[in-house]
Amino acid sequence: MNTIKLAMFDLDGTLFDTSMSNFYSYYDAVRSLCGHEIDKDFFLTKCYSRNYRSFLPDLGVGESDIKAVHDLKIKLYSGYLDTIKVNEKLIYIAKLLRNEGCKLAIVTTGSKVNTEEILSYFGYGELFDLLVTQETVNTAKPAPDGYIYAMEYFGADADECMIFEDSDVGVASALPCKTGVMRILSF
Repeated sequence: MNTIKLAMFDLDGTLFDTSMSNFYSYYDAVRSLCGHEIDKDFFLTKCYSRNYRSFLPDLGVGESDIKAVHDLKIKLYSGYLDTIKVNEKLIYIAKLLRNEGCKLAIVTTGSKVNTEEILSYFGYGELFDLLVTQETVNTAKPAPDGYIYAMEYFGADADECMIFEDSDVGVASALPCKTGVMRILSF
């Protein structure tokens, strides 16, 4: 077996529990721009970990308002960084892999701005070699595009990679890559 050359990590729900920061920032954005509130339980069970383009209509956001709501959410997000919880055990594993010479990538459906804010807030900005965000690829999870992009970027074959994911959508995006997939079930 080859050694692991590249470890790829999902951000939301895997490296960090961002459920409440996402809920609060979307709640405020939808209320501000659309004039109604969103249900927390519905958001956490049906929307969290999905791309905003696919779930904002489920929250009563009209097609013409989707981009504006998402853009406002990105701006509001930094006000809720204190609600995020770090998966310290997985960060420890990432550091061990890094010490062994492994490249580390984050592959997320989140925005580049919010991903960088989280990493900076917790002091992990220098830990990762590559950030693959919603702006990097044309098709979000469950498509494998983000993982394939990272593998090609580092010239890594599937048997040299490992993927860490938490959601069904994330695991579905990782499986076509034929790499080792570790499903993180809970904090």
